[in-house]
Amino acid sequence: MTERVLITGGGAGIGAAIAHRCREDGYEPVTVDLRNGDISADLSDAAETEEALAEALAPGPIHRVVNNVGSIEVAALGTLTPAHLDLAVRTNLQCAILTAQAALAGMRERGFGRIVNIASRAALGKEGRSVYAATKAGLIGMTRTWALELGDHGITVNAVGPGPVRTSMFDAANPPDDEGTVRIIGSIPVRRIGSPEDIAHSVSHFLDSRAGFVTGQMLYVCGGKTVGLAPL
Repeated sequence: MTERVLITGGGAGIGAAIAHRCREDGYEPVTVDLRNGDISADLSDAAETEEALAEALAPGPIHRVVNNVGSIEVAALGTLTPAHLDLAVRTNLQCAILTAQAALAGMRERGFGRIVNIASRAALGKEGRSVYAATKAGLIGMTRTWALELGDHGITVNAVGPGPVRTSMFDAANPPDDEGTVRIIGSIPVRRIGSPEDIAHSVSHFLDSRAGFVTGQMLYVCGGKTVGLAPL
């Protein structure tokens, strides 16, 4: 039976690239997203999320999970509202917790599991991203904590932190010939914007059954942009 991989926010962008890579690696991706997912759900809503997870797990346990869905709220400190914070927490943290919890019993029973959380380089700090940075930093903290809690069950938990990645949302905000886009590219040591496939490749490593001695790690996939900023 083909191993399944549960991917939240897998309907487009990085999530869709992860789903495609999973197929190439011989897995069967099960995507949950508001649009274009195998299962449709608003993952900022706890009840819809739990219902979607029950549907995903109905055919049997899933031992690989990618918590990819995310909400980006752009607002400087002076304009932040409780609604900004609430949406970010529900989408970026609550959904990851509910998804991991739903798969946990099956992973423990088998003595094997892989959880990959998609964080962000913004966790290190980025203007206008207070709640996004805070929740993505929180996801990194949960990654490390879950790794400690679950290691003796054969379950690894790691995080991938994308830097600038070319998606439709990125291109809309950063036209190729715009001065700001040129500055972004100039600040990246490899002198290019990342692709969703770059992120999917790193996720693939963490999902592999042979990656069992790597857990609690945060991997920035950013073309070197984080070098000199993140601690050793």
